[in-house]
Amino acid sequence: MDYHNSQIAEIYDAANPLAEDGRFYLALAGQRPCSVLDLGCGTGTLSCALAEHGHRVTGVDPAAAMLDIARRKPHAEQVEWVESTAQNYRSERRFDLIVMTGHTFQTLLTDADVLKALETMRIQLKDGGKAAFETRNPNVDWAAEWDGRQRVIRMPSGEEVVETLGITGKGAEFVSFKTAYRSAQAKLTTNSTLRFLSPQQVESFVARAGLVLRDVFGDWDGSAFDAARSREIILVAKSAN
Repeated sequence: MDYHNSQIAEIYDAANPLAEDGRFYLALAGQRPCSVLDLGCGTGTLSCALAEHGHRVTGVDPAAAMLDIARRKPHAEQVEWVESTAQNYRSERRFDLIVMTGHTFQTLLTDADVLKALETMRIQLKDGGKAAFETRNPNVDWAAEWDGRQRVIRMPSGEEVVETLGITGKGAEFVSFKTAYRSAQAKLTTNSTLRFLSPQQVESFVARAGLVLRDVFGDWDGSAFDAARSREIILVAKSAN
């Protein structure tokens, strides 16, 4: 999806307020202030919520248009914003918690990119730190659910945008789709591909990157992952030290 487009970024922000996934990661950060790295922070909703709770936050995203929105939000001045991919981000800082939310992990389409992003987590974690991210359960037929799906997104201005998804390709691990946005003012389309890895594949990548798997959840309420019923695979790893 073209998050470098300012209009797409504005629609994304309106469509994705803080929800149960964000509250899960807020709880993971805990009550005591800690340092948090938000990889693929998007329009900064979670980063700013973490900052509001007293955490020291760095938000990283490759799309300048997304970061432009993030910088305008309440508590944004408390966040360090960095334009970078998760794979390439490096800092002298080390973090207590590293998160990758919004199914950003699924936009990593090659083994090399998956490993590089996970290696960033390992390198940037403090000893004893935690890294957490999620991916959708591939046992769910997401292509069937998404094909033709339509919803109305209300923008801050009051304008309504109709979002329509159409599947354009489906393989063993990949689903490609076109997203059309229609409003009284404009028509926009974007193309996206997501990768759906099995829990075993993800766990293997985590180990290869030098991290140690700590927990695997199947829902934002912290329930255990069930391959037949869970829609999410939520992983929490730690540094090997």
